Amino acid sequence: MANWSNSQIKQFLLLGFLGLASLSGTQKTASTWGFAGHRRINEYACYLLPPSMSVFFRENQRFLIEHAVDPDQRRYSVPEEAARHFIDLDRYYQKGEDPFWQLPQSWTEALACYPEDTLMAHGIVPWHIVKMKYRLQEAFERHDISAILKNAAELGHYIADAHVPLHTTRNYNGQLSNQRGIHGLWESRLVELEAEHYNYWIGHATYISDVSAACWKAIADSHAALDSVFLIEKVVSQQFTSAEKYSFEQRGTTLVQVYAQEFCQVYHQALNGMVERRMRAAILMTASIWYTAWIDAGQPDLSSLRTMAPVSTTTDSNQIVKFQLEKALGRICD
Repeated sequence: MANWSNSQIKQFLLLGFLGLASLSGTQKTASTWGFAGHRRINEYACYLLPPSMSVFFRENQRFLIEHAVDPDQRRYSVPEEAARHFIDLDRYYQKGEDPFWQLPQSWTEALACYPEDTLMAHGIVPWHIVKMKYRLQEAFERHDISAILKNAAELGHYIADAHVPLHTTRNYNGQLSNQRGIHGLWESRLVELEAEHYNYWIGHATYISDVSAACWKAIADSHAALDSVFLIEKVVSQQFTSAEKYSFEQRGTTLVQVYAQEFCQVYHQALNGMVERRMRAAILMTASIWYTAWIDAGQPDLSSLRTMAPVSTTTDSNQIVKFQLEKALGRICD
């Protein structure tokens, strides 16, 4: 810091405190996969579609990428939005029990067992993915380009969320295990540093005969990885001092505190490909549910939609939101 001005030093110290606060945040609405991760998942899902869908989706790929984060940005204006991104399985079982034996996979059956406000409080992501699949299917049936693109983009977001281990627990940010900040570390910082090196040769979209079962399988796989997420972070953290674990990076005109690259590299390596596997699974499932919705809609010809622009209005939770090619109106952004 010898060459820094006094104002820069003050900014460094101030942002250090702010950075620690942001790393230890406990809000459930923290962005999942990071914006870059969500956009990447929608982007690569387009490449897995069959020719009868790929032309339409590739021509509208920019829209699908840019609007992959709309559900996160809508959290501030739609009260019920937050519940759609997670499910706290450990609210429904005690340690050592089967996480699913008391939790019906059917929404109707779940409502017969628990009050709706309880289900909403503990998260509804697997049920909401099924709901979004039917919305997309209906949009295909209507040949409504705005609804197709809006629902496809947002469906990819919720599917991606279901593949994040930390979205299956009440300890979503390590706040109950003295590991605050692990939320952003696992799904944002590691992706930011490592995603360019992942293998995206995944295969092709396939028809899913039981979307609900597929959603719960994704949740189960995510939850099964949860212990490793926490345990490995604790083990790796013991190898670093606090000064080594965190660093400062310039983001635009702001200096922010982040997890140090060396710490992230060691943690990422110790996870043994977990983040990449969950991202690849999210990409494949996104493409496959898009494909399934199109099949169940009767395989409508999408070529007639290729020259249309997605400018019609759609309704979500009684809120009118207009979507255009490059901008979503009527929302509060981060």
